[in-house]
Amino acid sequence: QVQLVESGGGLVQAGGSLRLSCIASGSIFSINAKGWYRQAPGKQRELVAGITSDGSTNYADSVKGRFTISSGNTKNTVYLQMNSLKPEDTAVYYCNAQWRINSRPIRNYWGQGTQVTVSS
Repeated sequence: QVQLVESGGGLVQAGGSLRLSCIASGSIFSINAKGWYRQAPGKQRELVAGITSDGSTNYADSVKGRFTISSGNTKNTVYLQMNSLKPEDTAVYYCNAQWRINSRPIRNYWGQGTQVTVSS
């Protein structure tokens, strides 16, 4: 089993920055994909950014150029640097980790979520 713990959320003014961190523990050696999702009130959960073990990244169009996902030197950590934040970025952000085979998730793990609120 894998446990994920997020931190770094909070209240920030529009145009500001936040850095989210996620630390994984447990059976982490099988993890080969990590990402960040978010869910705003009344909205479906959406993928914000993802990274695979080969370093490939992908981003939602709404955050491209503003957010950066990265892995720590120890592969149990993933970060989301969020710059030029907008009120539309307000949501609960969830860390996600996957064990993939042929790009299909075999195991899927979630953190508890961290609130990000961007004020105008």
